[in-house]
Amino acid sequence: MRHLLIACVLAGPAWAGTCPDAPDHAEALSRLIEAAQAAPDEAAGRALSDEMWALWAEAPDAKAQRLLDDAMARRESYDYDAAMAAAEALVAYCPDYAEGYNQRAFIHFLREEFEAALPDLERTLELQPQHVAARTGQALTLHALGRNGEAALALRAALALNPWLGERHLLPVLEQSEEEL
Repeated sequence: MRHLLIACVLAGPAWAGTCPDAPDHAEALSRLIEAAQAAPDEAAGRALSDEMWALWAEAPDAKAQRLLDDAMARRESYDYDAAMAAAEALVAYCPDYAEGYNQRAFIHFLREEFEAALPDLERTLELQPQHVAARTGQALTLHALGRNGEAALALRAALALNPWLGERHLLPVLEQSEEEL
């Protein structure tokens, strides 16, 4: 009941509205990925990751932006129930917006609901194949499930896009686990 109340309050009177298409940042993301691949050091690579996040976090309209911002703020304050309610409202309102699924997956991950996170990560990547953070999240989620071979593949795919990810240090652990299988 609390989730429904929060979702209705967050959605406001425009609840019945339809979500416009998400901004198309494919070209800008491609340029940022190329720059990350050529970045001279970790600081430059991380700065480019921040620019990628700014693009992913640009919601289709003001209502979607409020839902996304609320989900992220509540997640950061460890209010996972309210964060999930906002993320679910966002996905319901904007079913073609990748970041809604990515944020819902992240909340599932933080709640240690790893199996529930995977379909949302897959949907994120269907909608936004260049979503480096979703690929990284997929690797971390698969690792948490003990599926290290798959985790290594997902992390390699993320590192192919941005070799400066902080999670790159996990790859040798995943590969060692993969060899032991």
